Amino acid sequence: MSDTVTLIVDGIPHELPLVTGTEGERAVDISRLRSTTGLITLDDAYSNTGSCSSAITFIDGERGILRYRGVPIEDLASRSSFIEVAELLIFGDLPDDDERDEFRQLLTENSSLHRDMRKHFDGFPVDAHPMAILSAMINAIQAYDLPEIHITGEAGFRRAAALLLAKTRTIAAASYKSHIGQPIAYPRYDLPYAENFLHMMFTVPYRDYEVTPEAAHALNMFFVLHADHEQNCSTSTVRMVASSGANLFTAVSAGVTALWGPLHGGANMGVIEMLEQIRNEGMSVGSYLAKAKDRKSGIRLMGFGHRVYRNFDPRARILKKAAHDLLESMNIDDPLLDIAREVEEAALADDYFAERRLYPNVDFYSGIILRAIGIPLDMFTVLFAIGRTAGWIAHWKEVNDNTAQRIHRPRQLYTGNKLTKWLPLDER
Repeated sequence: MSDTVTLIVDGIPHELPLVTGTEGERAVDISRLRSTTGLITLDDAYSNTGSCSSAITFIDGERGILRYRGVPIEDLASRSSFIEVAELLIFGDLPDDDERDEFRQLLTENSSLHRDMRKHFDGFPVDAHPMAILSAMINAIQAYDLPEIHITGEAGFRRAAALLLAKTRTIAAASYKSHIGQPIAYPRYDLPYAENFLHMMFTVPYRDYEVTPEAAHALNMFFVLHADHEQNCSTSTVRMVASSGANLFTAVSAGVTALWGPLHGGANMGVIEMLEQIRNEGMSVGSYLAKAKDRKSGIRLMGFGHRVYRNFDPRARILKKAAHDLLESMNIDDPLLDIAREVEEAALADDYFAERRLYPNVDFYSGIILRAIGIPLDMFTVLFAIGRTAGWIAHWKEVNDNTAQRIHRPRQLYTGNKLTKWLPLDER
C-alpha cells in the first residue's frame, strides 16, 4: 500500500504523505501543500478536513462507534461516574483509588465561589440567559484565581482542572438561581458531583432538595455521554483559542459561547419544542413528518441526523433506555415521551428518512431526561456545557502539551472585488 498520494498540478506531479491513525483512518497530509504548489484546499465547514491529531476521542460514524481514550462509551455510561470519565479524558487513563480520591478532594476544596464573584450575579438582568452568565462567569474565574492563569507543573494543572470542573457546576446552578430571583445555594461537601448540582439547583432556604438516586443516575449518565465528541464546533473553538496561548478559563469560556448556538448545544431544546408543538397543536406525527419532508415548510425533524454519524448515534441508544427507565422509576407519565417514541418509530419506518440515514441522535432523548429531572428548558444547554467542560479541558491540555503547536490560522478563497480605485467623496 502506497504511503503517498500524487497530486498533478499543471502537469507537474507532487507527492503528498498518506498518514494512518491507530484505528485505521487515513488522511492526506497537506501541511506543505501551499509551500510546494502554491495551492490551498477549499472545504466549507471543514467537513473533510482534519484540523489536528488527537488521542482523546475516537468516532466511527459509519459503524456508530464512540470511545473515550479507547474505552467504549457503552462501558463508561453504565459503569463510571462523570468525574471518573473526566479524569480519563483529561489525564489519559481511568484513575486508581488514590488518584480518584485526590481529584475528588480537589473538586470539594474548589467548589465554592469567591465571595466577590457572587456580586456579579446581581449585575445581570433578571431575564439574562443562563448561558450568557455561564460564559461570562467562567471567564471571570481567572480574576479571582490569578495563580491558575499560568499553570505550571502537573500538580498545578490538576488543581486548575478540578477548580474549573467544580466551579462550572456551581456557576451553572447559581446562574439559574439568579435567573429566577432565588438566593444562591452553597455546594455541599458530602454529595457527589451530579447530586451536588441538583442540590444547588433546587434547594431553597426553607426546604432542602432531596436528590433521588434515579435522577442522580440519569444526570450522571447525561454528563458522561456529553463529556466529549471529537472536533465539534465548540471543541474546535477551544483548541483554536488555546493555540493563541490563551489560558484555560478563557478558552473554555469561548467553548461555552460556541455551544450556545441552536445548531450545536441548543439542539436538545429544539427537540422538546418540536414535541410540544405536536402536542399543543394537536398534530398527528404523520402530518408533522410530512411537513418536515417539505423543505418549503420551514419545519425540521429535530433530534435526527448527525454530521458525523451515518448510523445510529450510540449515545441515543443508551439514552433511549435511560429515559424509559427514569420515567418508569419516577412514576412520571409524560405525554412527550409517548410522542417521542411515535416520532422515532414513524421516522425509522419512513423511506425518506431511511434513505438519508437520519437516525435519532443524542439530543432526541436527552431533553426528555432533563425534563423528567425538572431541569427548565433554558438550562438544557447549560447542562450540556457542564458535561462538555471535561472534554474542553482535555483538548486545551493536548494543545498546550504539543511542543510543535502553532497558532491556528485558516486560509480562505477570496471572492470579493478585484483591485478597486479609491474615489473622493464627491465622486462616489
